[in-house]
Amino acid sequence: MYDFDVLVLGSGPGGQKAAIAAAKLDRQVAVIERRNMIGGVCINTGTIPSKTLREAVLYLTGLNQREMYGQSYRVKEDITVGDLGARTTHVIGREIEVIRSQLARNRVRLLQGTGRFVDPHTIALEDDQGRESEVTAEKIIVAAGTRPARPESVDFDDVTIIDSDGILNLDKVPSSMVVVGAGVIGIEYASMFAALGTKVTVVERRDRMLDFCDLEIVEALKYHLRDLSVSFRFRESVAAVERHGRHAVAVLASGKRIAADTVMYSAGRQGASDLLGLDKAGLTADGRGRITVDKNFRTDVPHIYAVGDIIGFPALASTSMEQGRLAAHHACDEPVGGMGELQPIGIYTIPEISFVGRTEDDLTDNNIPFEVGISRYRELARGQIIGDSYGMLKLIVSPNDRKILGVHVFGTGATELVHIGQTVMGCGGTVDYLVDAVFNYPTLAESYKVAALDAMNKMRSVSRLTA
Repeated sequence: MYDFDVLVLGSGPGGQKAAIAAAKLDRQVAVIERRNMIGGVCINTGTIPSKTLREAVLYLTGLNQREMYGQSYRVKEDITVGDLGARTTHVIGREIEVIRSQLARNRVRLLQGTGRFVDPHTIALEDDQGRESEVTAEKIIVAAGTRPARPESVDFDDVTIIDSDGILNLDKVPSSMVVVGAGVIGIEYASMFAALGTKVTVVERRDRMLDFCDLEIVEALKYHLRDLSVSFRFRESVAAVERHGRHAVAVLASGKRIAADTVMYSAGRQGASDLLGLDKAGLTADGRGRITVDKNFRTDVPHIYAVGDIIGFPALASTSMEQGRLAAHHACDEPVGGMGELQPIGIYTIPEISFVGRTEDDLTDNNIPFEVGISRYRELARGQIIGDSYGMLKLIVSPNDRKILGVHVFGTGATELVHIGQTVMGCGGTVDYLVDAVFNYPTLAESYKVAALDAMNKMRSVSRLTA
């Protein structure tokens, strides 16, 4: 009786994986997406462009090689926006091709346009020419994503005053920049432009940045960013931004004034639910445009699901993909396990941060005893070879059952390295496994053995004294 068994709104990480999972279960599936946004925000303006930009910055500045070749070493002296954008454009194009191919190969129909609810089972589809048609589905999965939140008091012009989307469209590398907000996106871009030589000032109303991360790791990042001439203004807020031609002055609530070529607001993200006509489906969204779901990602209307950034925390591409897969299986009445508790967090600053499990502060607040093992890249042969003398890996270990409670990594390859610890933790492994394991030499993965031995030696010292 319906046009499709499953209809997905949005082709980002969550929507794409949901559609393919439903198709693998032999359902008739369609995805609605705007013509110029295949792959969603992740591919076009978010994760992929920003991470590709980071790789271009690292390569062209020669930042990672300066310890060996001197602080003046650069691959290219005058780095332009064109240099940075060429690699980004190439990667985006290839990723869009991959997504189109995967959808086609799994017989998922791509309906190009924007969709909004007419009733709980019907979506009105409007194409690029403004023509409207209707499509129906038994089950609907909303994966419409988010857009940067824009405070109404700020006069964005996408040139001098921009958000995280506009930063990809700059016509030149600014000589100075104010970043408002020290969240993940703000700090990632702050570190990239600082590496390019931009004088960056970060303004944050809280008294620290990335407060969900391990404090020691954050302090290491802050030290490194200050070494790149980043200035921090904590417990400050921007009251106004004055535009002066192609320049701006950020006026802080405390009265300070900061001149810059560009002011970038990183004020979080807003769920793109306002254009979906949720009320016609019997749904509502909160003040940030987020939709409430249960553990199976089902909304208040049983046949309508929501996944990805539009449902809020953790709002990561990685978790969105898994949410999409789980929602599709539940919608198709197919048994499936739940979302795992051990979800790694990756922050692509320069240098990068990644962690899984619990932090020292969290364990201390809950009166849970722990021991810490540290490994520093500078003590590893691989660290010397790649010129990373600042990286570190921290293991948090339970002295009671010797299980690993948390893994925190700062430095080159952090977002890759963390998965070793995630796997050991997920399998219920103990620090003994890492002590006895043999790692390739020379590698950064050796840091697990070094950190495990450090933790083991500390626990052994306590045991000897208290036996």
